[in-house]
Amino acid sequence: MGWFFVLRQTIGYVVQAQVAIFTDIFLITIIMHASGGISSGVGALMLVSTAAGGLLIGGRCAMLFAAIASLFIFAEQTYLYHSGDFKSTYYPYAGMLGAGFFTIALLSYMLAKRTEQTELISSQQKETIISLEELNQYIIQNMQSGIIIIDQQQKINSYNEASPRLLGISSLPGTLSEISIALAITFTEWLENPDKNFVRIPTLDQIYLQVHFTSLPTQHSLFFMITLEDVALYDQRVQQSKLASLGQLTANMAHEIRNPLGAISHAGQLLAECPALSPQDLRLTKIIQTHTTRMNLIIEDILQLSRRKDSKRERIHLKSWLTQYLLIFESEKISHKNQFHLSFEPGLQDALFDSGHLTQILNNLCENALKYGHVDDKKIQIKVKSLFYQPCIDIIDYGKGVPEPSIKHLFEPFFTTSNSGTGLGLYISRELAELNQAILSYHALADKQGFYFRLCLATVE
Repeated sequence: MGWFFVLRQTIGYVVQAQVAIFTDIFLITIIMHASGGISSGVGALMLVSTAAGGLLIGGRCAMLFAAIASLFIFAEQTYLYHSGDFKSTYYPYAGMLGAGFFTIALLSYMLAKRTEQTELISSQQKETIISLEELNQYIIQNMQSGIIIIDQQQKINSYNEASPRLLGISSLPGTLSEISIALAITFTEWLENPDKNFVRIPTLDQIYLQVHFTSLPTQHSLFFMITLEDVALYDQRVQQSKLASLGQLTANMAHEIRNPLGAISHAGQLLAECPALSPQDLRLTKIIQTHTTRMNLIIEDILQLSRRKDSKRERIHLKSWLTQYLLIFESEKISHKNQFHLSFEPGLQDALFDSGHLTQILNNLCENALKYGHVDDKKIQIKVKSLFYQPCIDIIDYGKGVPEPSIKHLFEPFFTTSNSGTGLGLYISRELAELNQAILSYHALADKQGFYFRLCLATVE
């Protein structure tokens, strides 16, 4: 009958438990009376029923069942007394048995409360673990780095969303060798030589990835984690660290040089004002002033390295941004107004770049074009076009260009072909370009009648 109600679920759990325990107490009392009364020992079976009431239902019901069991015991003894069989009554034993019912009910109730508290704590911990697992999964899935978990047979167990994106495929296959033979070979080499856990490999799109291998031992098996990172992002962090160290060093050097340089410049000015100087000595003071001024310009450029902030890239609509930039630049260079011609290729993508850094790079390139490549009959061309789905800015002049032997040193610090230059402008421009994952390069036109700097920018994904 009990199984019928359980399976049909027509009666609630609490009601079913109460009916079952009450029925047990009633039937055990009848069996006890039929077996010769309380002396038969059958009444002790009610201890199990009262304990079950405390464990299954708890609360006041546990004490209620203990009271009911005690009343049934004393009722049975009272019936024996009234029936005339006084020798069969054992009131002291009945009292002890009743006290046992209440003790067992109280202990089972306390045990049930402890179990409920433990279950509540376990439930809360389970929810916390689930939340942490969901948070970990969210973090892993939204990482810029790719994460691939493989077993000892190089079978892929799991991976995050960045992995196929970095590898240039829609989804990962079943094994490591199906992704890349080079990756599988480097993994095997790492197993033989665990000290070499960094390597660079090319993808299908000819983008290099920095790969890092890590062991993940568990209780029953061994797994491995492969971390994939875009070399451009990796180099960007290295570049930021290098610039920070270089900026601190150059700031200290510039400060130490500037003080004696200021004293030399001031002494040269005072000496030039002396009326007794000969023409030859006066020429020497002009040389002092010229070179101290140049040294001061070099120090100003060096200080730019220390003042530079990290790249804060933003979405730039090149057509409107460059149009506005050229208006501002020409307004500051009144003598060179209308010396530039700006043109755009249709269908350009927006670029991702720090607008302050882009302004600094273009200022340097445009000023160099005016200084070294301007000719009267031709305007300096600023052409914006797309190369391999990447927006590029070409600044073309028609001057003599950079001598062939000097091109390989063009972006080195302190290299210049001019007596008045500091040799840091192009170096700083390339550093800023790399900081924004862009490429700055120098080229000649096909007919060698013009030369240009090309700045290829990162696109917005």
